[in-house]
Amino acid sequence: MEPQSLIEIISEEEFLCLIRESYEGFCKIYTSLEWKITNGKSISKKFYSTVNYETDSFESFLDEHGARENKRWSFFSEYIASIRNLSIAAFYIRHILDRYPYYKLRESLEMDSKFKDSAQESLRFLNSSIYNLFKEAIVTAQANGLEFPQKCMGLEEYSETSANKKLPRNISEEDVTDEEERIVNLCEKVRDVAKSMIALSIPQTHDPEELQKIVPSKLDEKVLREFLIQIHNVQSEFDTYVKNTKTEQAYVELKYIRGYISMPLHLLESSLWLSHMYERHAEGIRPGECKRKISMMADKNDLLGQIVNFGFYYAVYFIQEGARLAEEVLPQLIKFQRIVLPIPTPLGFHARPSTYLSLIARQYNCDLFLIIGDEKFNARSVMSMLQAGGLLADNGMQSVQFESDQRVINDLKILAQNNYCEEKPIPPELNYLRSND
Repeated sequence: MEPQSLIEIISEEEFLCLIRESYEGFCKIYTSLEWKITNGKSISKKFYSTVNYETDSFESFLDEHGARENKRWSFFSEYIASIRNLSIAAFYIRHILDRYPYYKLRESLEMDSKFKDSAQESLRFLNSSIYNLFKEAIVTAQANGLEFPQKCMGLEEYSETSANKKLPRNISEEDVTDEEERIVNLCEKVRDVAKSMIALSIPQTHDPEELQKIVPSKLDEKVLREFLIQIHNVQSEFDTYVKNTKTEQAYVELKYIRGYISMPLHLLESSLWLSHMYERHAEGIRPGECKRKISMMADKNDLLGQIVNFGFYYAVYFIQEGARLAEEVLPQLIKFQRIVLPIPTPLGFHARPSTYLSLIARQYNCDLFLIIGDEKFNARSVMSMLQAGGLLADNGMQSVQFESDQRVINDLKILAQNNYCEEKPIPPELNYLRSND
């Protein structure tokens, strides 16, 4: 006997009977959305969550029944997936607007207004695009023989929990092991991710050709996800080691920095889903006619504009502000130490080793002092180091005392162990010196 397939092939007429129940839930959401948009009502996070849940379930049902591989239902499946992507992006923007007053950002009224206006404009675009895709999906369903349910009622209306009422804050302020050292490490991570995002040099632009050069060649799902993971790790570390600790209460900047981590996190989450939408459904390897229709309902250039000019632009802005806060708090946490290290042989502190010292100090944005008697020479200045090098040579000294914070001292010890890289290559731990070698 020949083996029989475990998959039963059903007719398209049979599929209509199976899809009706899921379709009715989809139509209820559409009815509610249409009422909200027609009457100019605000759309809540709960509503976006409902759209996401229902479309995700519906998309799974369609995939399980092979709708994407069926000529009659492939377009419909793409519309459902596109609605889901846009609703998730809208959820994060709505979340940002709802939480904005509680992030304790140090922004001017002008900046507050500018950002909120941009976020509202982004939501208007997303809501309009979601609505257009809903309508096209229903037209496609009707063409396939699936009628809109008679007397279809919208979703039951519900109000969200008021966010201006809170329990008293009476949680104990905890002591965390190595608290200050962890905060120094966290501040460095904020600064590093800000530096990486700024290094992409992605400007705001409304030129469609320029936008299409940026996405996805410079800014795509992979790049956005990498930044998202980095910032999410920083937020998790903050909540574990800083939130509700005595150190958080002691340093005012730490009360603000959490908001400057959360803002870019959610903006990148929104941009990631829009990028997925663009690459997979609007510009990806999809049937040409379907791609064209989706681009008409969620304008391709507007979509790119949301990714570049809103999501990523403001993510860079807020993480950069977070980095500035980190720079403010670091000097308050850093404790200077002293160490005696040998002088580079055979030429002492000439230009190359002096430059390496300067770069180490600048890497951590911290002073590094070379101490000779009662005089201190700041290694951030190569000229100051060359002056100190001459003095060391005149006195025939073989070792010298340095003073800086522990991070700089650790890297300085590695440099000294390698004779300041006079004959040896730069060790992997000091790779950041290579770009300046």
